[in-house]
Parts: sequence; C-alpha cells; structure tokens
Amino acid sequence: MKIVPYTTYSESDYLAYEAQSPVRHEYIAGEIFAMTGASIRHNVIAGNLFAELRTHLKGTPCRALIEGVKLRLRKEQSYFYPDVMVTCEDRLQELDSQQQIVEAPLVVIEILSPTTEATDRREKLRAYRTLPSLKEYLLVSQEQAQVEIYRRRGDIGWDIITYEPGDTVEIASLETKLGMDEIYFESGIAC
Repeated sequence: MKIVPYTTYSESDYLAYEAQSPVRHEYIAGEIFAMTGASIRHNVIAGNLFAELRTHLKGTPCRALIEGVKLRLRKEQSYFYPDVMVTCEDRLQELDSQQQIVEAPLVVIEILSPTTEATDRREKLRAYRTLPSLKEYLLVSQEQAQVEIYRRRGDIGWDIITYEPGDTVEIASLETKLGMDEIYFESGIAC
C-alpha cells in the first residue's frame, strides 16, 4: 500500500501556479481543480450574452467581462472563472495589463454543460450568494432554450425565475431585457 499525503495550497501558491499554467484552474479553499474546455455552442451563447451586455453598458461605469477573468470570493477562499460577469467596481475604471481579478460582481452568468451543471447549481450557487455585491446569478442551458435567474430579494432571500422559449429575460440589476433569440443566436437551439 502506498500512502500519498493530502496537500492543500495557499492562495498565493495558486495564483503563482495559475500565472504559468497553460490550463486554467479554479481554487476552492486550498484545493486546485483543472477546468475542462468549452463546446462551440457554449462559447457562442457566452459570446452573445457578453456582446449584448457590453453594448447595453457602454458609457456606464460597469463592465461586462468574459471567461478568462478570475472572480475572487474572499469569504470562501476561492477563485472561479465565470463564463460572463458584470462588475461596477471603482478600482477597475482605470485598467492596466496586470488586472486579472474581480471581487464585487453585480451579475454572474454560468453556461451549463454536462460536466459543470452540478457544480454550477450547488457549490457555485452557494458560494456566489455570499457575495454582498451580487444581485443576480444566471444559469443558461446549452441543451435547450432555458435561463434561470437567482435574484437577490433584499436581505431576506433569493427568488428563482425561469425563462423559456418566447420569453424576454429581464436582468433587473442592469435594467435590461434580452430576448431568448438574442441569447441563443446562431447556437442551433430553437427559441
């Protein structure tokens, strides 16, 4: 029998490792997890959401960000790579080439895939809801035209709204509405 010691990593170890790794990893309280690649459909849907939100936010202090930007959850001692997120952080108004981390998103969007759906619905949902800045968490299916929004209701809880074909998705915190046909444009999914 061979016994291998269980190893955890500090946040600084993770950040140093991630800076030189060709593969992206998420970090959860001392553990590092490699991320899988995304399908083209996943990428099209994320791109559609990013493009619509970026256009809507033009001229505001808020920014839409896509995939490769880390989200730090201090309380959870974790780093994730959401598919799309929106932040209005003052410190990100003047960007430089070294900025890689968001800490106060207003909206986080994850595109569900067979390999990530369980994590997106459990661990990430629980973790994201600890962010005081977060107003809405969107789960977007890549198998059918369906969007679920977890929307903060003051200090008392969260509402869950499900949108299906023909609906208009309201992202209340950004004061915008998106048609399902805009979200799923060129994805091969009928709306």
